[in-house]
Amino acid sequence: MSHLAAILSFEGTELQDKERSLFKEADPCGFILFKRNISDQQQLEALTKSLFETVGRKCPILIDQEGGRVQRMGPPEWPAYSAASLYKSDLKGLSQDSSSLAKDLAEMGINLNCAPVLDMEFPQTDESVKDRTYSSQVDEVIKSGVTVIQSFLSNGITPVIKHLPGQGRADMDAHNALPRITAEREQLASLDYIPFSVISQHFQGQIWGMVGHCLYENLDKEFPASLSEIIIRDIIRDVINFDGFLVSDDISMGALEGYGDIHQISQKSLDAGCDAVLYCKGEFEAMERLVNHLPKLRNTSLTRYQKRF
Repeated sequence: MSHLAAILSFEGTELQDKERSLFKEADPCGFILFKRNISDQQQLEALTKSLFETVGRKCPILIDQEGGRVQRMGPPEWPAYSAASLYKSDLKGLSQDSSSLAKDLAEMGINLNCAPVLDMEFPQTDESVKDRTYSSQVDEVIKSGVTVIQSFLSNGITPVIKHLPGQGRADMDAHNALPRITAEREQLASLDYIPFSVISQHFQGQIWGMVGHCLYENLDKEFPASLSEIIIRDIIRDVINFDGFLVSDDISMGALEGYGDIHQISQKSLDAGCDAVLYCKGEFEAMERLVNHLPKLRNTSLTRYQKRF
């Protein structure tokens, strides 16, 4: 049995009847949670249970719980974890905190975390990403990424590495506009792709990936990575050799505004090779349109999905 090729979201701390009915009918391949969906531990545990009950299975429930500025669960109910950039080469501290963070998620019924960020830090890296990166050095990014992933997997959390194929060179925030990366193919291959490639090979079949919304002018002049068959097929799948389940970054981001309406963008992303699209705004009418227009997971996507779920 296949599922809608989308990870959906919703507005509040509990499902409305109309949301529950839509999700039951659509059977999306998962859900993603945000601060707006979380008030305390008792509420969150009940919410994840209700999501499982709605679709009749233990589906993927995702969250962005990186630490620093990007954490949807925080004080006073949960610890405040440090941003990636603060660990430097403290792999012991990173391992301990990542394990603790993963246990927090698992206790609440959350089973995927959209982390670690494997983007390299560059002088021009936008502030929206800069403190979320581990280092400007390839080896340090790899060691940190491996540490986090091992901690997550040991505690029942599937990692979602991001932002494929590497968007550390972006000098603007994709939430607001389309970042353009002008680096040559050789530069990207010798730096940006390496953490993703090494980790993809090391953890084959155990991790998911998220593709970002940057336009790489020397790879595909027309489409950003999340909509580019060239980048997904030739770079992410073949060069980086990522074989896991691949989701787009949030399709409601400002970076994609010029590429059509929400379901056109979604279909383009799926046609380009994403296994599923991620929709984070939680707007009911937009999700109705997605449910009416999007297909179920392809057979190849379902195979990747079933390796973890």
